[in-house]
Amino acid sequence: MTSPAEPTREQLTESVVRCIDANDLRQALARCQQLNRAFPADAYGWYLASFLMRRARNFRDALLAIDRAVALDDLPRYRLHKGRCCYEHGDTAGAAEAVQPLLCQTLGDAQLHSELGSLLLLLGRHEESLAQYTAAAKLAPHEAEYWFNQAALLRYLGRIDDAEAGFDAALALKPTEYEAYNARSQLRRQTPDRNHLASLQQAIARTTDPSGLVQLHYALAKEHEDLGHYDAAFASLATGASLKRRHMQYDVSTDLAIMDAIAATFDATMFDGRIVGDADPSPIFVLGMPRTGTTLVERILASHPLVQSAGELNTFGLELMRLARGTGSHPPAGRIEFVRSTAKLDFCQLGEAYLRGVQPLRDGRPRFVDKLPFNFLYAGLIHLALPRARIVHLQRHPLDTCYAVYKQLFRDAYPFSYDLDELARYFVGYRSLMDHWRRAMPGVVLDVRYEDLVDDLEGQSRRLLGHCGLPWDPVVLRFHENAQASTTASATQIRQPLYATSVGKWRHVARQLEPVRVILERAGIDTSDTRHTETRA
Repeated sequence: MTSPAEPTREQLTESVVRCIDANDLRQALARCQQLNRAFPADAYGWYLASFLMRRARNFRDALLAIDRAVALDDLPRYRLHKGRCCYEHGDTAGAAEAVQPLLCQTLGDAQLHSELGSLLLLLGRHEESLAQYTAAAKLAPHEAEYWFNQAALLRYLGRIDDAEAGFDAALALKPTEYEAYNARSQLRRQTPDRNHLASLQQAIARTTDPSGLVQLHYALAKEHEDLGHYDAAFASLATGASLKRRHMQYDVSTDLAIMDAIAATFDATMFDGRIVGDADPSPIFVLGMPRTGTTLVERILASHPLVQSAGELNTFGLELMRLARGTGSHPPAGRIEFVRSTAKLDFCQLGEAYLRGVQPLRDGRPRFVDKLPFNFLYAGLIHLALPRARIVHLQRHPLDTCYAVYKQLFRDAYPFSYDLDELARYFVGYRSLMDHWRRAMPGVVLDVRYEDLVDDLEGQSRRLLGHCGLPWDPVVLRFHENAQASTTASATQIRQPLYATSVGKWRHVARQLEPVRVILERAGIDTSDTRHTETRA
C-alpha cells in the first residue's frame, strides 16, 4: 500500500493561515508546529509561529521564533514584528534596536511605513515617527489614514497649520474619518470668520455611527464654546458624552472602593521610620486629575537644562502589577486583594524595576519628568519605592477641573468623565485620597495650584524647582518655546505663553454643573472661590 504523500510547504502554510482566519488559534499553532518541523528553513513559517505566540501573550517564544525568521530572511516585516514583540514584552531598548536598520530604508509599502511610525510613536521618537507617516502618505496619497496619522504627529510637534491641512486632506478623502473632525477643531481657537460649525452640523445630520457621532458632537461643542455659544456647546457636549457613556461598561463605585482600599492599606504606619527603596533621585512625578495643568508643569520643568520630559508613562503601574502578580504561589484574586498585596512587596525591587523600565527612554539628563495624572493612586507606593523622587500634585478649582475633564474626549482612559454624577463622585474620591497622602506622608507631595501659576508664574516656578532640588533658571518661564513633542490633550495650548482665560470657565455653565456642585459641597469641598478651594482633613 502506498503511504499518503506528506503535505507540501504551501499546503501547510495555507492550512495555518486558514485556521488563523477562522480564529482557531489552537489548531493554527498545531499546524504551524508541523510546518516548522517539516521545513525549518522556511522563514515565513517561523514568522507565523511568532505571530501566534504573540497572540497568546507568550513573548519569550514569540521572540525566539521571530529571531529564527530574521536569521533566515531579514525582511522589514519580520524586524517590525520583532520590535512589537519586544515593546509588548516591556523591552523598549530591544524594540528600538530591532527596527533601527529600517529607519534609513525605503520600505516600498505604505502600511509597513505606517506600522513602523506607530511603533516609533510608542517609543517616544516623534520626528522619526513623522518621517514614516509622511512616507506612507507619499506612497498611498489616496489613503485618509496616513494623512490623519501624519497630521496627528504634526500637532504633537506644534506644527498647527500643517496639522490642520493634514486633517482637511484626510476628511476630503474620507468624510467618515470622524476622529479627524474633533482633532481639527481642537487645534486652534475658532473664530466667527473661520470655523467648521456648518460642516459639523451637516456631518451630524448624515451620520448614524454612534462612535462617529460622539466625535462630531465633541468637535461641535468645542467650536461653539470658542464662539461664546456656551449653552449650545454644553448641549452638544452632553449629547456626545451621554452617547459615549451608553456604550461603556463602567461602575464608579469600583474605583471608589479601590481608593478606599489604598488609603486603608497604606496608612501612616507604612511610612514610619526609615523607608528602604531605591535611592535614585532622578524621577519627578507630576500627578493629579487630568486637565489641571499637569502638562504645563511638565513643560516648565522640562525647559530646565537638567530635566527631560519622559511623557505620560504607565511604567510604574505596569512594574507594580508585574511584581505583585509574580509574588507568591497564588496571584491576587481581585482588585481590592491586589491593592492589599502590594503592601507586602519589596519596595526597593519595585523602584529598581521602574528605573530599568524607563532607562531606554532617557537621554542622559540627570532628571526626568513622569507625567501621568493617574499616578495619584500610587503616590504612597512611589514614595516607598523611590524615596528620593519628587512628587508634584496639580490642583485646580473643583468645578473648573470637572468641566475641563467632562468636555475632553479621552481615547481610552478616564471612564468616569462621561457622566456628571460619576465625575463628581470620582472627584470626591480623588480629593479624599490626596488628603490621606498629606496626612500619611507630610511634606512629601508639593501641591501646586493652576490658578497660582497663572497669577505668579515666576514665583510658583521658583517654588517648583526648589522642591525638585533644581537650581533656578529663568529659561523655564519660556516653556512655550520648548520644541519637544507633547502627546497630551494640551498639545496645542502649551505652545502658547501662559494665559488666564481658562480660569473660572465653569461659571459660563454654572447652571448645567449644578448637580456636580451639590455633590462636591456635600462632601465638604468648597466650590465658591477660584483662589481658595482646598479642604484639609
